[in-house]
Amino acid sequence: MATIFHLALASEWAAAQESGAYTTSTLGRSLAEEGFIHASRADQWTGVRDRFYGGVTEPLVLLHIDTDLLDVPVVEEPPAPGVTETFPHIYGRLPVAAVVKAMPVPGAGQPAAPAPAAPTRPTESFSRAYLREMYFNLAMLSIALVACTLGMAIGLQVDDDVAPLVGGLVGLVLGSATAVVLYRRRHAGTA
Repeated sequence: MATIFHLALASEWAAAQESGAYTTSTLGRSLAEEGFIHASRADQWTGVRDRFYGGVTEPLVLLHIDTDLLDVPVVEEPPAPGVTETFPHIYGRLPVAAVVKAMPVPGAGQPAAPAPAAPTRPTESFSRAYLREMYFNLAMLSIALVACTLGMAIGLQVDDDVAPLVGGLVGLVLGSATAVVLYRRRHAGTA
């Protein structure tokens, strides 16, 4: 996957998301007028922003485009005669599905990124957090063992030599599945 970038007015990107394709070539010019959509490599987009979008007061977004998801050619070429630096040009409509990320660009119509927050003191000591997590893990293990024991007890009620083993295994599987679901629910969003 190669990623290229395109600066877009937030309003034009929102319209593209509704229509399914982006057709603005560059600031104030359409794909139909220009013949291609201007794009940049990672080391170029900030220079493009500074040169061509410095006076823009409308919010901007930086589109991250996966070239493998494009169904039109991308050609590296100079933006104008006599220029030696090349830029990627997208020769056709940009499908919204090819944009893997759209990030707001601070500056043009956007507030500056907030200053990093001062380090905060943890609300809980490491020991306390460790013990709390260990007790939770023990509780999950207990659920699996109790379910296994119940399965074996139910199996003992059947007049068969294999029933307690089967009941214990079924109980262990069900108990383990329950413990996994509870564990994932508790830790959702922390990974």
